[in-house]
Amino acid sequence: MHCSAHPECNTTCIELFISTSSLPFFVSWLNPLFRIGYKRRLEEDDMYKVLPEDGSERLGEELQRHWDHEVQKAAKELRPPKLTKVLIKCYWKPYAVLGIFTLIEEVIKVIQPVFLGKLIQYFENYDPDNMDALYEAFGYAAGVCLSTLILAITHHLYFFHVQRTGMKMRVAMCHMIYKKALCLSSAAMGKTTTGQIVNLLSNDVNKFDEVTIFLHFLWVGPLQAAAVLGLLWVEIGPSCLAGMAVLVILMPTQTMFGRLFSKFRSKTAALTDNRIRTMNEVVSGIRIIKMYAWEKPFSALVNDVRRKEISKIMSSSYLRGLNMASFFAASKIIVFITFTVYVLLGNTISASRVFVAVSLYSAVRLTVTLFFPSAIEKLSETRISVRRIKTFLLLDEILKSKHGFLQEEKQEPNVEIQDLISTVLSPVPPSNFPQSSLLSAILGELPHDKGVLKVKGQLTYASQQPWVFPGTIRSNILFGKALHPQKYEKVLRACALKRDMELLPDGDLTVIGDRGATLSGGQKARVNLARAVYQDADIYLLDDPLSAVDAEVGRHLFEQCICGILKNKPRILVTHQLQYLQAANQILVLKEGHMVARGTYSELQRSGVDFTSLLKREEEGPQAPGVETESRSPCSRTLSQNSEVSHTSSIRSVKDGTEQLPAEPVQTVVEESRSEGTIGVGLYVKYLKAGANILVLIGVVLLQFLAQAAYILQDWWLAYWAGEQEKLNVNGTVTIQNGVNVTEQLNLDFYLGIYAGLTGATLIFGFARSLVMFNVLVKAAQSLHNRMFNSILRTPVRFFDVNPIGRVLNRFSKDIGQLDAALPWTFVDFIQIFLQIIGVVAVAASVIPWILIPLVPLVIVFLFLRRYFLQTSRDVKRLESTTRSPVFSHLSSSLQGLWTIRAFRAEERFQNTFDAYQDLHSESWFLFLVTSRWFAVRLDGMCAVFVTITAFGCLLLRDQVEAGSVGLALSYAVTLMGMFQWGVRQSAEVENMMTSVERVVEYTELESEAPWETQKRPPPEWPSQGLITFDRVSFSYSSDGPVVLKDMKAMFRPKEKVGIVGRTGAGKSSLVSALFRLAEPEGRIYIDGVLTSEIGLHDLRQKMSIIPQDPVLFTGTMRKNLDPFSQHTDEDLWNALQEVQLKSVVEELPNKMETVLAESGSNFSVGQRQLVCLARAILRKNRILIIDEATANVDPRTDELIQKTIRDKFRECTVLTIAHRLNTIIDSDRILVLDAGQIHEYDEPYTLLQNHDGIFFKMVQQTGRQEAVSLLQSAKQVSSTLTQQSIRPSTSNGGVGVDGNLVIFETAL
Repeated sequence: MHCSAHPECNTTCIELFISTSSLPFFVSWLNPLFRIGYKRRLEEDDMYKVLPEDGSERLGEELQRHWDHEVQKAAKELRPPKLTKVLIKCYWKPYAVLGIFTLIEEVIKVIQPVFLGKLIQYFENYDPDNMDALYEAFGYAAGVCLSTLILAITHHLYFFHVQRTGMKMRVAMCHMIYKKALCLSSAAMGKTTTGQIVNLLSNDVNKFDEVTIFLHFLWVGPLQAAAVLGLLWVEIGPSCLAGMAVLVILMPTQTMFGRLFSKFRSKTAALTDNRIRTMNEVVSGIRIIKMYAWEKPFSALVNDVRRKEISKIMSSSYLRGLNMASFFAASKIIVFITFTVYVLLGNTISASRVFVAVSLYSAVRLTVTLFFPSAIEKLSETRISVRRIKTFLLLDEILKSKHGFLQEEKQEPNVEIQDLISTVLSPVPPSNFPQSSLLSAILGELPHDKGVLKVKGQLTYASQQPWVFPGTIRSNILFGKALHPQKYEKVLRACALKRDMELLPDGDLTVIGDRGATLSGGQKARVNLARAVYQDADIYLLDDPLSAVDAEVGRHLFEQCICGILKNKPRILVTHQLQYLQAANQILVLKEGHMVARGTYSELQRSGVDFTSLLKREEEGPQAPGVETESRSPCSRTLSQNSEVSHTSSIRSVKDGTEQLPAEPVQTVVEESRSEGTIGVGLYVKYLKAGANILVLIGVVLLQFLAQAAYILQDWWLAYWAGEQEKLNVNGTVTIQNGVNVTEQLNLDFYLGIYAGLTGATLIFGFARSLVMFNVLVKAAQSLHNRMFNSILRTPVRFFDVNPIGRVLNRFSKDIGQLDAALPWTFVDFIQIFLQIIGVVAVAASVIPWILIPLVPLVIVFLFLRRYFLQTSRDVKRLESTTRSPVFSHLSSSLQGLWTIRAFRAEERFQNTFDAYQDLHSESWFLFLVTSRWFAVRLDGMCAVFVTITAFGCLLLRDQVEAGSVGLALSYAVTLMGMFQWGVRQSAEVENMMTSVERVVEYTELESEAPWETQKRPPPEWPSQGLITFDRVSFSYSSDGPVVLKDMKAMFRPKEKVGIVGRTGAGKSSLVSALFRLAEPEGRIYIDGVLTSEIGLHDLRQKMSIIPQDPVLFTGTMRKNLDPFSQHTDEDLWNALQEVQLKSVVEELPNKMETVLAESGSNFSVGQRQLVCLARAILRKNRILIIDEATANVDPRTDELIQKTIRDKFRECTVLTIAHRLNTIIDSDRILVLDAGQIHEYDEPYTLLQNHDGIFFKMVQQTGRQEAVSLLQSAKQVSSTLTQQSIRPSTSNGGVGVDGNLVIFETAL
């Protein structure tokens, strides 16, 4: 059956196995897989194909059928549909059959102790000559061994099949949830969030995997308890009730522990979410935090949340510790109480009775204290999950309106709108509301209340927020259509993607990361547009595709794409950019959802509607009126109206593709380091030492051994006592006291006293070791988290450019989560079980020393097996987690692009992709189930061998052993069954979880940037003038990275306003990074004569204000956002808000300044967020202000407000502005033109415009003719005012320059 060579016969192979699963303990078809896994890393191709009956589509459609049927039936009977009913109906038959396995297993568990008792009785009544008794004893020994073997087999068969059923339910559920998500209406999207849907897929459906395991114990548990009670009654009479009573008391206490635990858990979860959200903001806003020097308040914030979280985790860990200790001590207490009562009632104790009772109790204990409560708990959890899934499945769906018409009647495709009124129920209001709403109404996403909306023809749509899904760039553009090379090339060229493709490592086959992580915003926008253009549709809806790209690329897209490739199609374009209006056939001006005007450009100009004033008059900040253009004519006439330059440039760009367009560099994501191989002892030491010092650790080790010793001694004392009693019974010594015959009796007080003492010691040590261990491990998690967080805060920004946010957050969520909750519990569990296994072997060896001889080969085999298995198992586990993530990322990216997917009618394709991802995950999950069973069956087989050796060994050495010792050895050996494989599993788990520790430790040792404060502090009022000098500065983001600024010399005079321009990648932002020392520059930068590289980073960064490119607000109050250090009065804060015209907005908030903002300030528009950043800068009152493309995505009105405020408030400051839009910087004192990291030109704007070969002149010309004229005009004005200023105080002005230069010179020397 070696099928590794033929993957297609793998499936048949598996089917054979499952149908003939009477022989599972050789699960031998897995051997080839293990052989591969031992030699090299397993890859996805090595996995077996999923079985047809486990396929996602098949399972999902089956369940969907049942569900649809139930929904219809419920609607008829006027009741809410029941999802539970559907699940039961779909899966009860195969699941019920599995109950037989459980029954067999539990029956054997009860019979085994009876065999054991009979065997011990033989030793009690040992008679060397009685051969019949010996044969009988051999029979009982065989019974004990066989029952262990059968147990091993049925147990694993049962588990494998129930988990498989669980898997089927989960897969079917996921299929249904995804299918539903694809047809949610926008009203329904408002009621749920992406996070919630992902949560349904990641957490809620996993409950099916868990609940199926335990369900059968709901009926098996009580049955088994009754059987055990009966047998015990026969064995030791009414005393057994005392023991049972303890069991019954234990059950509710454990359930109570569980309740408390889940209460703590939910509190912890809330705090953890809180911490991760804060972390998310810290990591995504790290640039800003560093530039503002706000690390300290944030670290205080995180530490505060973390402290609360740890105290909850500590409590829940103590609970866990108590729970585990009580579980270990339970059997001791039960046996102790049973036998105390038994002896006090005047019965004599005997070995067979003791050990039968011990074995029976341990058989029932697991079921009653663990499985039964688990079943109840999981059932209630699953019911909650099912309820949540049901509410989701009952949300409203979108009405499928059939756009498109039959082939025969090919009229002109068009869109007719009359008196349309729509209510907008979109959860994420786009920043240009009315226009996007119009498009979504046309797409059928928004239900319209009144009016007529007729669409004839097929639609295609480019969304405003560019949407890309994980996959190659080519697959993003083709979007399911066939590849026609010529057309594809044409589209790429028109969308200015040609050059970008050449720069990418794999061209258009480059894989885009999650949410398009590898592409820049502009590239995403262009891919998004290319996708719409490539589809052969009748009507094109383009929602502001030009806003994310700079002017030059925008012009190219407009001419080549919108008026080029698409020139014979109707298009509806939403835009903010007025320079394109002339090309439109018809213009609709919308304001606050009403149409203000419509007509052609010239008509509107004649009618006196001035758009530009409309844009400015508009009171609503970012909601600038949209402009809808619908044009069907060729755009040739519009080109002639534009400047001749642009005409020639467009002709040129047709010729040579898009050579003169700048290409944007693409960052490739560094592969995440994944450690392979085993984990060194050093790491364990590091981990434990993080939690406690050496002395404490030594104490902990001692405690562990004491607890285990007490545990064994307590059982040994019972055996010894029974043995002493035995001797008395045999010899029957009668002494004569005062002439009266007295049968000698054991001193009860002595034996019972020591027994009670040992029981007490077991309890005390057991509880102590658990609690101490948990304490140490949770402390370790805390100190590792703090170290990692501090290390992250101090590492240079470069680290965050190379590592995606998700990866860093993963360490803080998943890995720290492991350290907090899962690892301590697994670690303690493993240690306790490990010690118990050693205890079992030690006891057996003390009874029959010979047993050590066969033990040696068993241990060797075991160690080899473990290594062999772990090698493959780790890979399978890894594959399981890596194949799981595409399922989620596919879901979340589908939800982000819902409108696009529906507009393109790609639902079915996405559903199939989802099923394919699910199947891939099922393959790895199935392998995970089977491989773990493969291993467990072999381990249990070894235990069965051990039991067999012990049982027959005792019989062969029958002359040398006592009944008590036999009982002790055998009852211990039998407990080895489940425990041994569980222990080994836990050891593997601990090792897997230690990788989390390894990853955290790796992040505690990151390189750190320069110190925040140094010995050399600048004077307190520095910088008083704001003179910045660059002296031969070279800058690169990393030691091996390319040099982005080359040998730069420049001087920014005090109070000067300098604009910095350059193409993408010219080094504009790098200039700022060098100034803020986000990486250490080479060369010298002086501010007012102080060398910046000598002072601490906080001293430097606090003295410069920056308005960043993407405005970042943090969750917290408005006050915290403006002033995290609480350095300013309320009056200051209100004044600052007044100056940026946000006072009215903040006053409308419920708690004014104290209102807590939504996550990353999403309840403010981009423009308002930008204004908050401006207010921060006003508050800091620094001499140097840097503005980094702050107005790239703000409407003209807010832009003007920002510019005005900067001119008024920062008149006394040195201001450096990096800009995309030239009109924002044309009135600067001087303009610095960068090109490839070097200064190309640096002079007054008017002077620069005189040089017709300069880059700046070309950039101005590219804005279009009208704009160029107005820019020239502004430059002229600035220059004339400058000359007027400089004529009067000419001498002094010159003096300053010289003086400034002198200062430089001295410090440079």
